[in-house]
Amino acid sequence: MKSPNYMTKYSLRSWVLVLALAPTILVGILLGAYFTINRFYELEDTLRDQGSNIIEPLAIAGEASLMSNNREAAKRLLAAAQLNKSTLVQSIAIFNADNQLFVTSHYHKDFELMRYPQDISTLTQTQFEQMGDSLVVRTPIYASGNLLTLDDVPGVSQADKPVGYVAMLLNKERALLEQHRAALAAFIIVLIGVQLNLLFTFRLVKNVTQPITEMVRVVAKIREGKLDTRVGGNLIGELDLLKRGINAMAGSLSEYHDEMQQNIDQATSDLRETLEQIEIQNVELDLAKKRALEASRIKSEFLANMSHELRTPLNGVIGFARQLLKTPLHASQLDYIRTIERSASNLLSIINDILDFSKLEAGKMVLENMPFSLRENLEETVMLLSTQAHEKQLELVVDVMPEVPDTVSGDAMRVSQIITNLVGNAIKFTEKGSVLLKVDVNSLQDDRVELHCEVSDTGIGIEAEQQELLFQAFGQADSSISRRYGGTGLGLIITKRLINQMGGQIGFTSRPGKGSTFWFTLPLSQSPYPLGEHLPLQQLSGKSVMLFEPRTLSAAVLQRRLQYWHMKVEQVNSDAQLKQLLAKQPAFDFMLLACDEFTDKTTLKQMLKSSRKCTKVLIALSDSHDQQLLNTIIRPLADTVLRNPVGEHALVRNMLELQIAPEAIMLPTTAQESTQLAMKVLAVDDNPANLKLIDTLLQELVTEVQTAENGQLAVEAARQTAFDVIFMDIQMPGIDGLTATAAIRENSLNQNTPIIAVTAHAINEERERILSGGMDGYLPKPIDEIALKAILNRWHSQPKIVPIDHRTLNWALCISQANDKPALAQEMLQMLVNTIPDTRADIEAALEQRQQPRLLSIIHKLHGACCYSGVPTLQQLCQTVESALKHGAALSDMEPEILELLDELTKVESAAQKLLSSLVTD
Repeated sequence: MKSPNYMTKYSLRSWVLVLALAPTILVGILLGAYFTINRFYELEDTLRDQGSNIIEPLAIAGEASLMSNNREAAKRLLAAAQLNKSTLVQSIAIFNADNQLFVTSHYHKDFELMRYPQDISTLTQTQFEQMGDSLVVRTPIYASGNLLTLDDVPGVSQADKPVGYVAMLLNKERALLEQHRAALAAFIIVLIGVQLNLLFTFRLVKNVTQPITEMVRVVAKIREGKLDTRVGGNLIGELDLLKRGINAMAGSLSEYHDEMQQNIDQATSDLRETLEQIEIQNVELDLAKKRALEASRIKSEFLANMSHELRTPLNGVIGFARQLLKTPLHASQLDYIRTIERSASNLLSIINDILDFSKLEAGKMVLENMPFSLRENLEETVMLLSTQAHEKQLELVVDVMPEVPDTVSGDAMRVSQIITNLVGNAIKFTEKGSVLLKVDVNSLQDDRVELHCEVSDTGIGIEAEQQELLFQAFGQADSSISRRYGGTGLGLIITKRLINQMGGQIGFTSRPGKGSTFWFTLPLSQSPYPLGEHLPLQQLSGKSVMLFEPRTLSAAVLQRRLQYWHMKVEQVNSDAQLKQLLAKQPAFDFMLLACDEFTDKTTLKQMLKSSRKCTKVLIALSDSHDQQLLNTIIRPLADTVLRNPVGEHALVRNMLELQIAPEAIMLPTTAQESTQLAMKVLAVDDNPANLKLIDTLLQELVTEVQTAENGQLAVEAARQTAFDVIFMDIQMPGIDGLTATAAIRENSLNQNTPIIAVTAHAINEERERILSGGMDGYLPKPIDEIALKAILNRWHSQPKIVPIDHRTLNWALCISQANDKPALAQEMLQMLVNTIPDTRADIEAALEQRQQPRLLSIIHKLHGACCYSGVPTLQQLCQTVESALKHGAALSDMEPEILELLDELTKVESAAQKLLSSLVTD
């Protein structure tokens, strides 16, 4: 990335100069240096050759004079040699074998420089020695007169020693002068070459770089928008082509610019018109939005009011119809009352569908996330539908795989609604055969589970061209379906949207005349607390059981369930096989006998008696609603009677209880149902019919009932009398239910008495407003006697608790979150209290040390515990802090909320200890 920036620091002219001059100068300097140095060596070699040519003959000629000790002859010889080369030779001297001066050409004060510094025996050939600006040349003198080295002279050994040597001092000034001349010549040649190169380079710059620079300037002006700028002048070669291209490009850009400007002007004009239209549309949309919001508000109010207005009379119709069914009636009257009750219930179901669809359309369907027992929820839901299946003589089977976890978290009511819609549709559109609900696991990871549910039937099926219309509102596969089977056509669309809102998917397969299979997936959370009843299945391991169930699906499910409990199962599929088996009088620990397969009462009675002799525990399976048959034949001979489809928990519980003490289960049912609870109850309602109905229902269930026609009378009654439970209507003239509840909580004898809201409103927002207003429960209209009885039983079994702020600790909410199990609620609350001191210390330490990840982990764990302990304010604070920390909020910004959470922990700890102490005392 750095190279382009570096390159742009220098102009093209600079690069041309550098690239043109640098190679020339470098090559010139290298060549000049090479030839100059070569010349220096040549002059040096020439000087040495001249010295050798002078001194070696002198050594030969001077041998005679040295051997004869004739100094004069030697001096003349040396003088003649010096005069011959006077400009070169400074001095010549001969030294004897003792390295003493023998003779010199003329006296020279520095003759000591010419003396050989070592033993002359080592001087075997001509040697050269530099002495400043002079060169000393020495050659040995041998007696043989040969100047060659001893090694080269035949017959002369190394022991022979020179008789002397000639030393000559040469002057190097001339050689140095020649060297300087050579260097100067080389420099001049390089300089001339550089000048020539500069000449050609500048010529190149003028003809190439200047036009390119001009083109760059023109392009820059074109980029600035000056599209009339052109490149001028006469250029050479490709530069002229480039000039023409730039000029042509500028001309094209000018044309495009003019055309674009015209288009922009036109588009601007069109845009102004469009903006004016959009502004008008925005005003219209704003008005339409306000009208839509107002319509939505009116719709919500209409739904709430219509729900109340429709449910209020239906409450009386359904309630009193059910009361009439308890009285002695002849057959026609009984049929009329059942028709009224069934028609009113169907009308209520249609109202519920329309309300649910409206809430889904408006996006106001709020799903709860509470722990519940999946198997108990399925059993209760399917049990309500078993009557319809029995009336059509259909085999209704529930098959829950063992791998499916029982305790999950989600919206139990909506899960039940989904099952009700799909199973109800399957029963509705099946004339004969079976309806199977199968639940399996798609995936199971950590605390998440995805269920795969299938509802299969053997009904009429759906035509291929009609399947696309199946999930449309107010539509069914065939218009004749509505006339034949009834319904609004909203069930499947509500089911689909509920499943999608829960994060699941739904689909189906169908063949006309062969039946349909609807499947859906449902992601749920696993609850860490076991809400279902704990059953010791190991006590059934190894026990023997005889299963008589001719129906294939039911038999397969029961057999697999019993084998999963490690029981020894012997299955019988027909009457003949059962008779043969009973004739042998085998011994079984348990016998499961399907009674509906015997059409003859005598045969049924005989089979029950025979089976009674072969087992310790006889369990009858029956769908019959014939009370005479049940009370006179089946119940007296069997240990217990279970309704089909048999629930897994109900079957295990009864088998275990009957195995331990069969006689404890055979109490008269009528005696249990007729027992009244010792409770004093206040019922408040402004509608005379509804007040009379709830009064009638309560008279059958509790020992003392008091009524009030409005909120004012309810407040006055609460100040005068202490009640065990108060049933409060919400929508009343004057003082409504919420206002009356607040007044009772503030100053009366019933500040801590459970107050149950009784209302026909079915909107979730209304329900949340009711529960947040200080009430302890919710009973919808039309009043269901079973739900009413469950509320009374729940609060009758609860001890009296000390007054506690419901916002800090709501005991009713705690029980609700524990699946209406007080013992489990008490256990979970105690677990929360036990962890509060350590949790508070951990939060304070993490806050002080600014450890945000650790603090988030602590708050997340505390939030999970709060979801099962009935502490609404603490739960809300945990949710707020946890959500903020997950989104990266700074600890300094969240410090007020964290401190508030610590204060709330102290309040919860104090309130929980008081509550738990009162529960233990009671």
